[in-house]
Amino acid sequence: MRREVPSEYKGMWLFVIFDLPVGEKIQRKAYAKFRKKLLSEGFSMLQFSVYARYGTSRENAVTYANRVKNIIPREGEVRLISITDKQFGDMEVFYGKSRRNSEEPPDQLMLF
Repeated sequence: MRREVPSEYKGMWLFVIFDLPVGEKIQRKAYAKFRKKLLSEGFSMLQFSVYARYGTSRENAVTYANRVKNIIPREGEVRLISITDKQFGDMEVFYGKSRRNSEEPPDQLMLF
């Protein structure tokens, strides 16, 4: 059985970029809850406060964007952006002066 590879122009990456206050205990709890929920929704941490999730279509990205909107804490700033898999693959990633490849989309999607 042949597995169909999604088009790099159809596959989408949804980024969640956030800056949340953590000065008070209640703010730290809200930050931790938000971060844990992102992880449970299948997002991966790319950098501190930058998480991304791959989806096979724009509709999939919209679905997860709506889920994120429902868990945004009362304080702080959260930004959502969707880009195609092609655009994501064109990203230049450096660790110090060494160039690295960007992450690959998952081989298979988990269905619940």
